[in-house]
Amino acid sequence: MSTPRVRLPRSASEGEAIEIRTLIDHPMVTGVSSSQARNMLARFEARMNDETVFEYEFGNGSAANPTFTFHVRAAAPGAFEFIWTHEDGSDFRTDGTVAVS
Repeated sequence: MSTPRVRLPRSASEGEAIEIRTLIDHPMVTGVSSSQARNMLARFEARMNDETVFEYEFGNGSAANPTFTFHVRAAAPGAFEFIWTHEDGSDFRTDGTVAVS
């Protein structure tokens, strides 16, 4: 598993909708149609200033190396946290900040 990657702007104007892109390298093996053991992410959550702004529950149809693109309105400076949780309970995290003027 590689380090999660996130692209978000360094700064934004107050009230501006910013685009956030995330990617994590993960095989997402369901174990249904292969002899490989199941290896799936269960959940992704993006938080801004400790408030959930985007979340996703993975299912068997989820693609390998899941990527998300979503928009958040920058009302105040933001401390972001991005969390991918594996079915076994382990998680992969990264963070970032956006300055708002």
